[in-house]
Amino acid sequence: MSEAKTINIDDFRQHESDTGSSHVQIARLTERILHLTAHMGSNRKDFSSRRGLLKLVARRRKLLDYVKRENEEQYKELIQKLGLRK
Repeated sequence: MSEAKTINIDDFRQHESDTGSSHVQIARLTERILHLTAHMGSNRKDFSSRRGLLKLVARRRKLLDYVKRENEEQYKELIQKLGLRK
């Protein structure tokens, strides 16, 4: 994976030892999704990875819905940082 696509998890932490908040989980899932998307580009018939990718996208969607429901301002900031919406 290229350096430009690497996501810095520290930017999404709420405090120093934060490893499991929704924001951090979404950032980590986005990084894994980007990696698997690149893999799928060169391995079109890898259906196991495709299924895993779809599961990751669904999990990220659920977490994003939760963040939006709890605090819409943080949701907008999060998708802006990750570049998820245009």
